[in-house]
Amino acid sequence: QVQLVESGGGLVQPGGSLRLSCVLSGDSLSAYYIAWYRQAPGKQRELVAQITNDSRSKYQDSVKDRFTIARDNLKSTAYLHMTGLQYEDTAVYYCNAEVAHLVYWGQGTQVTVSS
Repeated sequence: QVQLVESGGGLVQPGGSLRLSCVLSGDSLSAYYIAWYRQAPGKQRELVAQITNDSRSKYQDSVKDRFTIARDNLKSTAYLHMTGLQYEDTAVYYCNAEVAHLVYWGQGTQVTVSS
């Protein structure tokens, strides 16, 4: 059974950085499209960044030039490097993995940007 486990969230000051990790177990990461979503209180879940199985990436406009999505298939891990964090980035961040018509979600990791 495929499972996704996120880590790396926490409390950070505005302008700070965090690196989120998403470990996939139960299958090989290499075939999956990986995405990071986030959901702020009272808002809908939104796509932050996505990386294809051949490492093409795309980003939500608000995080371009600040966030970088990456993958290491040998470690079965995907990453979201976040820099220049802003109050508006506060949310629960979820890892998503898709292959064929199968979709898996992690449990989420909280990112709080506060002074």
